[in-house]
This record gives sequence, structure tokens and C-alpha cells, in this order.
Amino acid sequence: MSQPADHRSLDWLNFFVAALQAGFGPFIPVYLAGAGWHAAEIGFVLSAGALAMMISQIPAGLLVDSLHEKRLAAGLGVMAIGLSALLLALWPGRTPVLAAEIVHGFASCVVNPAIAAITLALVGHGAFSTRVGVNTRYAAIGTAAAALMLGLAGWWIADRGPLLMTALLTLPTLGALFSIGRIKTRPEEHAEHHAACRPPSMRRAAGARVWHLLSDRGLVTFAACAALFFLADAATLPFALEGLEQADGRKTELVTSLAVIIPQLIAALLAPGFGRLAEQRGRRQVLLIGFAALPIRSVLLALMPGAIPLLVLQSLNGVSAAVFGIMVPLIAADLTPRHGYLNLAMGAIGLASGIGATLSTAVAGLIAERFGLAATQLALALFGLAATLLLWATMPETHPAGPNVSLPQPA
Repeated sequence: MSQPADHRSLDWLNFFVAALQAGFGPFIPVYLAGAGWHAAEIGFVLSAGALAMMISQIPAGLLVDSLHEKRLAAGLGVMAIGLSALLLALWPGRTPVLAAEIVHGFASCVVNPAIAAITLALVGHGAFSTRVGVNTRYAAIGTAAAALMLGLAGWWIADRGPLLMTALLTLPTLGALFSIGRIKTRPEEHAEHHAACRPPSMRRAAGARVWHLLSDRGLVTFAACAALFFLADAATLPFALEGLEQADGRKTELVTSLAVIIPQLIAALLAPGFGRLAEQRGRRQVLLIGFAALPIRSVLLALMPGAIPLLVLQSLNGVSAAVFGIMVPLIAADLTPRHGYLNLAMGAIGLASGIGATLSTAVAGLIAERFGLAATQLALALFGLAATLLLWATMPETHPAGPNVSLPQPA
């Protein structure tokens, strides 16, 4: 059965956005080092970009919620990411690179929520679970394809090749975005998104609903679980690769590439099935699968060092990545059907995730310095276990048709 044209365009949009974002991964430190930057300077600008992304999560979510035309928000974000890549490629000076990293951080916080909003408007709440699974599949394929393509660009062209290729990816990304037809918003959603046009009493009511959402049990619990999840996850692969390099005494570029590509392929394979399972069985069951894979992976990495075990165990990272990629927009959509603050909810979850990821490498570094790399993996496994237990003990089922629904009530 053939897909509607808008759905095919959405497939390609997710593919190209993921490919576009891949250009801001491990290629940038290599490029800056080749341009004569010191390690401390590289760390500073990358940290500035990560900080900008964290700070921008909630403001960007509110911005996307306030715009009726979600395609415009996504298009501006995509263009900003492309211009950031071009700025990095052509002017690797301190000020341009810092500006590019900050712009990229904010733009990324606009693009992903806007795609979730476009998806929800296209398919509605009933088919959202399955469609988010498909989105995650195409994003994973795009990331894997970009890792290979950008690596070849760096080999054939130069260190700036991946960034120039990233800037060029802006064109097919915009083509896929604007081939999606204009999405008509229901009148009540239009009114909600344009709160500034309403009387003061109604604007105060909207503010009350924002606060009610941000204090909702389901959102607060999932944000806390997400922070613990990324505290356990973000440092796992870097420190496993560091241990491999120390043990073998050789470069690990090929292993690094495969360690990035394998989980993306696993996520692409599993994501649609997880989306269907989340619709049929509820969100908690799928979340527990993804969270439980994390401590298992870290324990096995500590017990079985080596390149082959690492690559095999990266399949568990694919399970976790598929689950988390699906669940952020799904749970945000579950919690926001009455007031339309989907992107604000995603921003809050993204902020918590960013805080956890930022702390992860710092905490893991301290543990590794004192107790060694194997102990670091075990400590990260404990953080992952804590996230899983917190999820199991406190996370309500947010599926609208499921028990223990946690939905904000109208103010």
C-alpha cells in the first residue's frame, strides 16, 4: 500500500535532518585540531554549544508553540544549521566558531520539536505512536548514512569536507520540508498558539496551564528519569573506546565509526515495532525495555573489554536509542492534548536530558581517574539501574487509553 505524498516527504525530512545534525558530531574536533586549535579551546567552544542547546530547550519550545506555521519554524532552523556549518568551514576563527556553535544549539532545539508538531498535525493522536516509530527509523538511517558519507567527504576533500557537505544537505532537507503540504490547524489550536492576541484574563489562564504542565507528575518524573538515563549513557561509549585504545595501543577510528553506525541500524530496525507496542501496551512497558538495556550494556562492557564485545553490545544502545527517540514526542503528546504545548514539554525533557549528559562525562572522568575505566563502567551501570528503578516505581502510564493517565487539566 503506497504512502500519501506528505508521509513520504516526512520520511525524507527525518532522514535529511538527522544527516544534517550528524555533521556536528565528532568531525568538528578533528577539523578544529587540524586548524591549529588547542584541546582546551576546542573543549570550550563545544561546551558553549552544549550550554546554548540546554538553555534554549524551553524558550525554543515556547517559540515553536507560538507559531501557527510549523514548517516555517523548521525551515528557519534548518537554514540556521546549514549556515552554522558553512561558517565553521570557511572561517575557523574563535568568534565565528563560537557563534556557529551557539546558533546551531538554538536551531536544533527548534527543528526537532517542529518536526514532532508537523507529524502530530499530519496523523493525529491516534496514529502518532506508529508514525513516530517510522520517523525514528528514517532518522537512524540518515545518521548512519551521514556517518559514512561525511567520513568519505573528509577523506576525499579535506578536514572541512564534512562541514561543506553538511551545508549542502540543507537543500534537500528544505526540499523535503516544503514538499509537505500546508497543515491546517484546528481553530482551537490556532487560538491557543496565538495567546498574545487574547484578552488578559485568557492570557493568564494560558500561563496557568503552562505552569500546570511543567509541574505535572508525568512530565517531572520522566524528566528526572531522562536526566539519570543520560547521566548513565553519555559517557559509556567514549570511556569504552578510551579503554580499548589504552589496552590495544592503536587507533580506534574504524571501531568508532562502527560503534556509531551499528546502534543506528538497530534503532532503524526496531523503532516502528516499538511505536506499535507503545500504542498497544502503553508507554511504561516500552520505556522499561529501553532503560533496562542501559545498565546491562555497561556491566557487560566492564566485564568483557575488547573491540568485538563493544560492537556487539552497541546493539543494546540501539534498543535504548530507539525507545528514547520514540518516547520523548509520544509522552509530550500524551501530556498536552488539551492546550497544545507539545514543544514546551519536549523542551523540558530535552533540558533534563542535556543536564544529565553534561554531568556524565565530568562524573565519569573523576571516577576513572581514581578507580579506573572498568569501575567507571560499573558506576555508569548503577546510574542506569537507578534510572530504571525510578521509572518502574514512579512513572505513570501516560497513554490516553491506558490506566493511571497523567494529563494536565484545563485551568
